[in-house]
Amino acid sequence: MVRQDRRAPFVAALQQARTAAYPPGEYVGQESFMRAGEIRQLVGRARIGPGVYVLDLCCGVAGPGRMISAELGCQYLGLDHSASALVIARDLAGDLPCRFEQAHVPPLPNQQFEVVLLLETMLAFPDKRSLIEEVARGLTPGGRFAFTIEDGRPLTASERARMPDADTVWLIELAELTALLREAGLTVTWQQQCSASHHAIATALLRSFRTDSAHIARQIGTKALTELISAHELWCDWLGSGRVRKFALVAEKPLGEVRASR
Repeated sequence: MVRQDRRAPFVAALQQARTAAYPPGEYVGQESFMRAGEIRQLVGRARIGPGVYVLDLCCGVAGPGRMISAELGCQYLGLDHSASALVIARDLAGDLPCRFEQAHVPPLPNQQFEVVLLLETMLAFPDKRSLIEEVARGLTPGGRFAFTIEDGRPLTASERARMPDADTVWLIELAELTALLREAGLTVTWQQQCSASHHAIATALLRSFRTDSAHIARQIGTKALTELISAHELWCDWLGSGRVRKFALVAEKPLGEVRASR
């Protein structure tokens, strides 16, 4: 996706197009290809409920976080490196029991959580081993890591040249990712492929951005709009052709686990 250091103009510019792209009831302010129903399914598999302590990594403006806080009554902490995104998140959260902190990840906060969420952002981490080890450290015994993953071979030089902000696109194959989880002491307890549904949303977003292009360009500029459309064209191609597959997973830390140092 296109990187946005100043988030407010992008949120305002894309709101109308994003709302139009999702089926009724499926858009809750997320900045991704996930539908609200998919988010609910994932957090349900992670056993998020009243009082469960949840850390949401790279939360952005926290559409999913605000949804689960309102619906499930969990104790929610959202982390993101973007101060402007967190300003929006706090404003939209209103009186919801959400907390937000600005931080680069990794490391994680020096405390433990029952659930760690990472929605649609595993892609941005080139060093997935360090991230997963930090998540494992930050989970309580029996804690769950709920996340999505883009499964595929690393981008070629040609593909990197075509993708805007390619330095945030670090694909990994699912087997390698699963091995990293296992080495960190986490066991996959649930996984589901969501390539088809994410391809459908990517296609709908691309169509919506093109339809609303004049409005979007006035607020973020022609260059940013062109990059946004180019990135979505590539995701539509990759998801439609199978070059990239999307999965949602939950990995669990064993109860009473004691791990030796590596």
